[in-house]
Amino acid sequence: MVPYVAMLDVPRPVVEYVARLPAAHRRRIGTPRGSRALGPFRQAVFVLRWFRHATDVPALARDAGISQATGYRYLHEGIDVLADQAPDLHEVLQRCQADGLTHVELDGMLIFCDRVTGTTENGNDKWFSGKARRFAGNVQFLAGPDGTPLWVSDVEPGSVHDLRAARIHALPALYPAARDDLPVLAGTGYVGAGIGIRTPRRPHPDIPSPLDADTRTYNRLLRSTRALGERAAAQLKQRWRALRQVTLSPGRIGAIAQAALVLNNAWR
Repeated sequence: MVPYVAMLDVPRPVVEYVARLPAAHRRRIGTPRGSRALGPFRQAVFVLRWFRHATDVPALARDAGISQATGYRYLHEGIDVLADQAPDLHEVLQRCQADGLTHVELDGMLIFCDRVTGTTENGNDKWFSGKARRFAGNVQFLAGPDGTPLWVSDVEPGSVHDLRAARIHALPALYPAARDDLPVLAGTGYVGAGIGIRTPRRPHPDIPSPLDADTRTYNRLLRSTRALGERAAAQLKQRWRALRQVTLSPGRIGAIAQAALVLNNAWR
């Protein structure tokens, strides 16, 4: 093997922020000082390399001089302490109202994963997304009018429709916010979500004629307003490449996405 020098393209304040989290976790569980193979700062670099570049854990462990099993343990610990800092949906909505935001945007994000065992009642693989034709997990997220990611839900299997996932994780909190003058904009996948969730209008099934001018204008304005918010998922996936293809257990996708949101907020 030949060693080489590499730079982690993450601002140092972000690394220091991440390092403080496992340090606090170690103090909380009473880990003796110097008993870990990696200190908090090196563990933070380990975790950030995985999030930023999706580097294989065996390669990260080899670079850090630890075993593969220890590397996975450090990674999962890092994911957990980061996900614990993710904002609660109710807190996010209260902050949006206090800041006077005109609206928030609800959308779904498919995060691809390796296949695992798990079937639905009709015998299909529950992690297979018919929409993407890939194995994936479905997470819901909120974005601000400028496309800033604000909140990420826990994961549902890829076979779960966006509207169903939103009803589980988001809509119960979004309805009261919409009544308090914080409308929610969403795509066609959320048609029928309920009062306050504004979606594009479709032709009536019994009337196949084209939409009238007012409805077409409404749809055009809604889509143009949502354009910036739709960048939130792309922003997370481009900055934190581990979200493009998760090789850990699909059940961890929600925590990974929430941890990426916390990292994104620290970067901002």
